[in-house]
Amino acid sequence: MSQELLITPIASIRTEFPSKFGIPRQAGLAEDLRGKIVFEPAFRVDEALRGLEDFSHIWLIWGFSENRDRAWTPTVRPPRLGGNTRLGVFATRSPFRPNGLGLSCMRLLGLQKEAGLGTCLLVAGADLMDGTPIYDIKPYLPYADCRTDAAGGFAKALPEQLSVRIPPELEEKIPAEKRAALREVLAQDPRPSYQEDPERVYGMSFAGLEIRFRVENRRLLVVAADR
Repeated sequence: MSQELLITPIASIRTEFPSKFGIPRQAGLAEDLRGKIVFEPAFRVDEALRGLEDFSHIWLIWGFSENRDRAWTPTVRPPRLGGNTRLGVFATRSPFRPNGLGLSCMRLLGLQKEAGLGTCLLVAGADLMDGTPIYDIKPYLPYADCRTDAAGGFAKALPEQLSVRIPPELEEKIPAEKRAALREVLAQDPRPSYQEDPERVYGMSFAGLEIRFRVENRRLLVVAADR
């Protein structure tokens, strides 16, 4: 007998991405990316976090909040396969799912008390848009969660990264503490996998800046960084 389950966000995450384009496709690919998990007032209870500081990584169960009004589809076209091959939605991490839930493993940097926000969680390797709702948090257990003999299907290896060049006059516009994270994000190749036009200029929002870039022969060149 099936039963519906009503779930409520316990927190949301704050990141450098106000929109979806440019977000790493998996958590942990850009370790210099930082995020801050802010609990909803009803869940700002320090006792609920007791012992969490003893774990190095956590699982986040979150919602694809930008896709709430879009129906799920039984097959999808993973970007890793060039956007041309269809696979079953349950064989992918597509956002267009029956329940719109995502799962990310992030490094826990620490717990930090902030005025008006209570205790927040600081994480590294964030792959979520700013404001994404968090439905649950669980500790990562190395003995159970790490499977060294696992098969990765169509995504068994990390995609080839791009070389990234940011001209010095543009790099000066980027806050120094955010430059490494931006380079990691760009190296992951934010473009859709099936787009290879070397003349096309792409744009992504990051840390209050609009970053524009071109890609040719696996080399990415930043051409603008504007507020």
